[in-house]
Amino acid sequence: MRSVAITGTRKTGHRSLDEYATIFGEYLRPFADGAHFYIGGAKGIDSLSLLWLAGNTSADLTVVVPGTVDQQPAEARQAIARVRDRIKDVVELRAPELKSAAYHARNRWMVDRAAMTVGFPHHAEPHSGTWQTINYTAEQGKPRLIVPV
Repeated sequence: MRSVAITGTRKTGHRSLDEYATIFGEYLRPFADGAHFYIGGAKGIDSLSLLWLAGNTSADLTVVVPGTVDQQPAEARQAIARVRDRIKDVVELRAPELKSAAYHARNRWMVDRAAMTVGFPHHAEPHSGTWQTINYTAEQGKPRLIVPV
């Protein structure tokens, strides 16, 4: 089974939902048959890709959060609840503090379990968690697909 980590910006308001659906159709669908996706439980690309994958593929979905689901933003909690019946597993890493280190640890956890990463960075965030995850994937010698949004 192919395993794919998804990482991406939280800033998604500059595109429409239809545009994201087209992007996910072009860049996630080719990997979806028989795949297992690891998705962070944050707002933005995490929630949008979770909803799209749940509604448009039969892929296994695992949501990974640095603390608990209850600590996630409302948008993320609502997305998880909406498609809970399609989520294979929710992993709560239970970090004591939700700071950058906890999010980086979550991202590394996903990459360590995935065969590749698909990243959706915002062009204006060159030092973001998305790029940290993409770079960590490269350091692990794993393939990555970068789709700027």
